[in-house]
Amino acid sequence: MYENILLPTDGSDAMESVLEHAASLASVHDATLHALYVVNTASLNDLPMESSWQGLSQALEQEGTRALEDVEQVGEGVELVTEMREGSPAKEIVQYAKENDCDVIVMGTQGRSGLDRLLLGSVAERVVRSSEVPVLTVRTK
Repeated sequence: MYENILLPTDGSDAMESVLEHAASLASVHDATLHALYVVNTASLNDLPMESSWQGLSQALEQEGTRALEDVEQVGEGVELVTEMREGSPAKEIVQYAKENDCDVIVMGTQGRSGLDRLLLGSVAERVVRSSEVPVLTVRTK
């Protein structure tokens, strides 16, 4: 049923159950697991100095590397492709899914509602609204 499964990750500890779910799904379907970390450069545009952006960008890239390494540990035994991109997370996730013929996107959600969701937004919600492929959301701890 699934040949390519996309797993966007933010590297947080809360992603553990999402990683395990995606790896299990890939194993059952003998699918390729695509792990994607997006450095959210859209949030860096308002920084006052170029040097501040550089330092923060490097820190975010290091965080992304660690996040993708976490997927490698959990995804042992399945075919795994990892990639890091820069941009708006929701847009990059949807674009990656199109470019790589992904059959499903497995991503975490914190289950916010009401004012929290309105003020903070939700990458998962934006992906669900704009993706042409199914999105499986897994509630994080």
